[in-house]
Amino acid sequence: MSRAKFMNIDNLSLQHILDEDAELIPLMSPEDEEEMKKEDVPKVLPLLPLRNTVLFPGVVIPITAGRDQSIKLIKEANKGDKTIGVVAQINEATENPGVNDIYMSGTVARILKILKMPDGNTMVVLQGKKRFKVKELVQQEPYMTAKVLELKEKPPAKNDSEFKAIIDSIKDIALKIIKENPNLPTEASFAIKNIQSDSFLVNFVSSNLNLEIKEKQEILEIDNLKNRALFTLKKMNIELQRLELNNDIQSKVREDMDQQQREYYLHQQMKTIQEELGGVSHDEEIEEMRALAKTKKWSEEIAKTFEKEIGRLQRMNPQVAEYSVQRNYLDLLLELPWGEFSKDNFDLKRAQKILDRDHFGLEKVKKRIIEHLAVLKLKGDMKSPIICLYGPPGVGKTSLGKSVAESLGRKYVRMSLGGLRDEAEIRGHRKTYIGALPGRIVQSIKKAETSNPVFVLDEIDKLGSSHSGDPSSAMLEVLDPEQNEDFYDNYLEVGYDLSKVMFIATANSLGTIPWALRDRMEIIEVSGYTVEEKIEIGKRHLLPKLLKEHGMTSKHLKISKKAFEKVVTGYTRESGVRGLEKKLAELVRYAAKSLAMEEEYSVKPTESEIESILGPSHLERDKYEGNDIPGVVTGLAWTSVGGDILFIESILSKGKGALTITGNLGKVMKESATIALEFIKAHAKELEIEFSTISQNNVHIHVPEGATPKDGPSAGITMLTSLVSSFTRRKVKSRLAMTGEITLRGKVLPVGGIKEKILAAKRANIKEIILSADNRKDVEDIKPEYLKGLKFDYVTDMMEVIELALLKQKAPKVK
Repeated sequence: MSRAKFMNIDNLSLQHILDEDAELIPLMSPEDEEEMKKEDVPKVLPLLPLRNTVLFPGVVIPITAGRDQSIKLIKEANKGDKTIGVVAQINEATENPGVNDIYMSGTVARILKILKMPDGNTMVVLQGKKRFKVKELVQQEPYMTAKVLELKEKPPAKNDSEFKAIIDSIKDIALKIIKENPNLPTEASFAIKNIQSDSFLVNFVSSNLNLEIKEKQEILEIDNLKNRALFTLKKMNIELQRLELNNDIQSKVREDMDQQQREYYLHQQMKTIQEELGGVSHDEEIEEMRALAKTKKWSEEIAKTFEKEIGRLQRMNPQVAEYSVQRNYLDLLLELPWGEFSKDNFDLKRAQKILDRDHFGLEKVKKRIIEHLAVLKLKGDMKSPIICLYGPPGVGKTSLGKSVAESLGRKYVRMSLGGLRDEAEIRGHRKTYIGALPGRIVQSIKKAETSNPVFVLDEIDKLGSSHSGDPSSAMLEVLDPEQNEDFYDNYLEVGYDLSKVMFIATANSLGTIPWALRDRMEIIEVSGYTVEEKIEIGKRHLLPKLLKEHGMTSKHLKISKKAFEKVVTGYTRESGVRGLEKKLAELVRYAAKSLAMEEEYSVKPTESEIESILGPSHLERDKYEGNDIPGVVTGLAWTSVGGDILFIESILSKGKGALTITGNLGKVMKESATIALEFIKAHAKELEIEFSTISQNNVHIHVPEGATPKDGPSAGITMLTSLVSSFTRRKVKSRLAMTGEITLRGKVLPVGGIKEKILAAKRANIKEIILSADNRKDVEDIKPEYLKGLKFDYVTDMMEVIELALLKQKAPKVK
């Protein structure tokens, strides 16, 4: 029920003219009601439209008239019989309502008092008399006048016990509402108790209920008094339930509110103290953030997110824990380089010079970068390629990213993925968690300060997985050009465009990279360096860098080409140059120590002097061992550190044809040995081997260096050649090596790692190599200078291998 003033003065008739100084309106007595029923409703009435108010019969209300038509109507009616028709407006916003803008049912009212307010408006006190219905509009100007028809009220029977119960319930609930509603004065309960007229009670309560105009109009239009009372009772019950629920909630939160108010006052005091000390207030910080946001080139979606989140920050108490979380989130939004791109440098010749200056070799990679620049120059816009460089350690995959960034004129960012096991490292944590952070992708972009850096994803093949998720699956979105333009970070909670970022991934092996991830990248193989390339890299890059790091110049230490070759071949065995750098650093430190101690030393060390500084060379594994003993064949192998040569040894001993395999070999390599022996058994006649020799001897195959695990099919033809040599005692051709997979039919299949194997053969001074015919294309991809001094024999089946590899000359039996 809405707030109102009430007064109960017994036996005071409303027909008496109110005293000019009266402040309170009396209630209707039964005598007044009887007198009111006898009054006739005029046939024509001036209509006064009211906003947000419905007048009920018998109820007295004050209204404020502001419209010119309303003031004119009231003044003219006050001079006459003081009777007007009051109707409610359908839409309160209508300024000059017509007949279509008002409800057709209203209440005849009598003007009791007119007061002129200080602001110029007119306040009128009205009392409702009887209900009426508009029949016909008589005039519109200067105010509405209409022909009306009285709406008769249908009272209940005198002894209707149900009606009496409804009236009693209305009184009880009205008293409860007055008690529950703190906005209603307690004096209102006295007025309810003293109302004697049932009809007036219903109208009085309906008038003061907190209902919409439409609902009050609905009550007014009900002719049957019993139905009107019942409808009012229903609405009162709803109002009482709402008040009780509201009061329950208020009592529960009052204690929390008191604590919050206390914190608010303390915060206000701190704010005032901070301002006095010259610090920045909370509001000033928010304004600074808003000013910074206006300079951002972000989308409308990001702008809406920022406004929503900064609004939350503004409503927060700075002392609560969530405040710092919210502040950190907004700081990240402001610090990210939305729409900020560095300008690409399209000078292709300059880019080529930078790439050649920093890296020796790596022609395929350089070619791909220059191609990308060329397309960008012609088209102006292009999604950046996602390149994966794979190859052995130390060949310059990671450092290539810096050179690419410099040649493009972009910022450089590197992210190491080795050992990463948590998906949240890529996508970030939700900011609801304590200590939540954005993913490392977003953090790196923030650090780069541009949205198109060169982004190196180092060691992508070493991503792990655990109960915290699979990071390699999270990388699928990052490395997909169709998806990464709207990359979703759990902390950021909005999409970020990564499509302009040039991703360069590095890996030592493709085997551990999931196929779906590998499919999204452009794979470029970075193979190992030859001895000649290592010497050039050492002279051009490593030695000058080491001298500078040790505070020396080229006049303090000069290494000749022969000395470089001694270090490379005698002290390093790798595809890259990390080991070479360590050995050169040892030479530089020796020179630095000699300089600091003012000792004499050789500025141009000879090979013997290098050996005295670095110690004796222990790396003789790639040395060819000759062909004097049958059954010993040189094979070529690929390892994670480049190519290598290995020796397959076989020997016969008296027995029953059993096969023994040793040397820490894997399952595939053991299967190759079994296939080789079975092929020999099936083709003993063509190979000129007595079957009794096979059945009456045990065969033992061994691959030296048992501590090193070995596997793969590429030693198949080497094993078969070794076994045939042992069975026939034929010598193997001198300076010959081979690699290839065999089948039971004797076919020779292609294998991988050809470049690394050829480099290993050159290091071992091999002169001739047997390969599968299908490997010819791999050899043709290698620079001719790497192949100088080598002869290649391309074969399709094992009989060709035997003819090429074994001499007719037989080795003498060892006594």
